Amino acid sequence: MSNFVLTLELKTEKWQEDILDKRFNIGRQIYNACLGELYKRYNTMTQRKEYNKVLEMPKDKDRNKEFNKLNKKYGLTEYSLHKYVKPMQHYFKKNIDSFTAQKIATRAFRAFEKYMFLESKRVYFKKYGELNSLEGKSNGTGIKFQDNKLVWNKLEISAIIKKSDEYAQMALENKIKYCRILRKFTRDKYKYYIQLMLEGVPPIKINKKTGEIKNSIGSGRVGIDIGTQTIAISSEADTKLLELAPDVNYIEKEKRLLLRKLDRQRRANNPNKYNEDGTIKRENKDRWVKSNKYIKTQNELRELQRKQADIRKQNHEELANYILGLGNKIYVEDMNYKGLQSKAKETTINKKTGKYNKKKRFGKSLANKAPSMFLTILDNKLKFNGEELYKIDTWSVKASQYNHIEDKYIKKDLNERWNDFGDYKIQRDLYSSFLIMNVKNNLKEIDRGLCFKTFDNFKTLHDKEIERIKHSNDKTISSMGI
Repeated sequence: MSNFVLTLELKTEKWQEDILDKRFNIGRQIYNACLGELYKRYNTMTQRKEYNKVLEMPKDKDRNKEFNKLNKKYGLTEYSLHKYVKPMQHYFKKNIDSFTAQKIATRAFRAFEKYMFLESKRVYFKKYGELNSLEGKSNGTGIKFQDNKLVWNKLEISAIIKKSDEYAQMALENKIKYCRILRKFTRDKYKYYIQLMLEGVPPIKINKKTGEIKNSIGSGRVGIDIGTQTIAISSEADTKLLELAPDVNYIEKEKRLLLRKLDRQRRANNPNKYNEDGTIKRENKDRWVKSNKYIKTQNELRELQRKQADIRKQNHEELANYILGLGNKIYVEDMNYKGLQSKAKETTINKKTGKYNKKKRFGKSLANKAPSMFLTILDNKLKFNGEELYKIDTWSVKASQYNHIEDKYIKKDLNERWNDFGDYKIQRDLYSSFLIMNVKNNLKEIDRGLCFKTFDNFKTLHDKEIERIKHSNDKTISSMGI
């Protein structure tokens, strides 16, 4: 069954905020204690001969079964961690209930599981103020939402629900599965929210003036070619080449200036922590000194990052709604963003200049534009409408290389942004989105016949979009080639 989230701001007083802050810090301590215990158990297990024997086994189901047995034996399971956290929770029972403590333990276990399965290099303990969410298991016990209030261990805080907010009132008619308390740093202070996980689908938004349904889903095929900074969209109704999260750029410049300011202040406050060449003294274990001005700059940066995240999410939501209006069968390449984010392993030399190529790849662009986050938002919206995001096989389809007219694959360099068809040229990303739109149902081949049927319409929309971009005052990204 589908679920959706409703976030409501809490109307807190100072004494209530102090209690919540105390509980967040206790939650952080429980989380760190669970992580520490998991590290101990895991290190004990890996030092045993039986572990090394299983490690040498061929990678198959039998090996996995043996690993599961070892995990149970050494207490590396979610259930055993729940048992470990029980006496700890009993000590903090006035602040943290047993179900919330179990969810904290589960959270620590899920993080450590990635380390065990080699999906991450290490698991980090949370510093003071870094744990900013706590959740319960159900709306019946622990963290509850009753009579439009957060009710938790003798603490009752009203949620802000405006009379004009029809969406929130309609959403609250659904069954609440469980609740989550959030703490966000906004404009030099913390604000507190309750997130309700609700069963069902989000209420339909209606335009009060026209009576029309907002963001209704269209019908037909849509192809998406998404890059690190841009997105090309192709459908029967429209074709677009856009920048992802365009409003985020304006914050990045301010962010850079604040980071440089922080570095200057940190050096001025801690001259004993730096060598003469400006590098940090690794052997110096003194505490870092933070002046009031430094903390003020930190808070300014924190606020900027919050704004950046909010603007990025809003841009992604608007773009997802636009794409949903074009069609209900949406196709996209299955991309490995983690691979694009990491630095290149091999050292290569530029043939033209003879200099070493930089190992940096697309980490900054991906963090700034968050294409993976956009696809998650789009997929969630599709699921609410009984559809799904179709991810095509990137290596089989090879949309960036295929030519449907000549029926052959032509490899191109990254700087080649146009496909030459003799009498005319087609922008590379837009053509890729057109081909992705016309894949077969197996998601591994391009339907050449369908390409011929829809190409004339695509060519008309393509030319119209290129003219729009050329005459637009917006700054274009170099990868567009326009």
